[in-house]
Amino acid sequence: MAYRRLLLPMTGTAAGEAALATALLVARIWGAHVHCLHVRVDARDVAPLAGEGLSGAMIEEMMAATERESGDRAGRVRALFERFAATAGGITIADSAETALKSEGPTLSFESIAGREEDIVAQQSRLYDMAVVPHPEADEDVSSSDALHAVLFDSGRPVLIAPRVAPTTIGTRVCCAWNGSAESAAAIAAALPWLHRADARRILYADEYQRRGPKVEGILAYLHWHEISAEAMQFKPMTKDVGAGLLGGVRDFGADLLCMGAYSHSRLRQLILGGVTRHVLENSDVPVLMCR
Repeated sequence: MAYRRLLLPMTGTAAGEAALATALLVARIWGAHVHCLHVRVDARDVAPLAGEGLSGAMIEEMMAATERESGDRAGRVRALFERFAATAGGITIADSAETALKSEGPTLSFESIAGREEDIVAQQSRLYDMAVVPHPEADEDVSSSDALHAVLFDSGRPVLIAPRVAPTTIGTRVCCAWNGSAESAAAIAAALPWLHRADARRILYADEYQRRGPKVEGILAYLHWHEISAEAMQFKPMTKDVGAGLLGGVRDFGADLLCMGAYSHSRLRQLILGGVTRHVLENSDVPVLMCR
């Protein structure tokens, strides 16, 4: 089993550029295809938001301004893609499946379409082995976070969250967070190709992190059936913060990939009260493979 098709919701931010570099690193490992998808705002979506009291001419002007701004942003994103592709080396631009399948190495393609980003990204992700998304930084690009949550909640596929700075390695030392939940089980199943390939693997668990479900011994036995050996290590929350303790365990192991389930509690509860998923999303400096 390997990852053959990756979807990258592409933005023009620094976080988006780091995600592109991360996706290409993954593609080089697996000989995969990366489809870079830019979803630009559809000007027709602006009209219902305009409100009452605006004339038809004013609404048309708003739509035209939206179209111009969206087109300019799409042009910048396309230019970023072309610059990256020109300097990457050893990469083939493949706009068809036939071209990609004939290539012996990683391939890239680009597409820009209009619509609602969260809907299109979630739906298209269902046709890929994994989505790679930029690190969510609301102050820079809220849409990247929207894309992340759309993939997590509505695609049925794993998502790889790129760090703010593109890594130099990925998947050589892998940590998996285990708490007995369906989400953590799905994440480990999605990470099996990485776990087979890794030089070292560690399962991180804690009493404060555990949910109703199998203990860590159960997941070790599951991995053994897949001929994967891993060590289990109990991590300690830092000042009662489970997420910080988990990332501390990742750093102690020198991992270059963390695999975990996302939002065992509801997303709303985590946004209001904080939570492990939220802490990891905001603070991880290594790629994170998540499943919901």
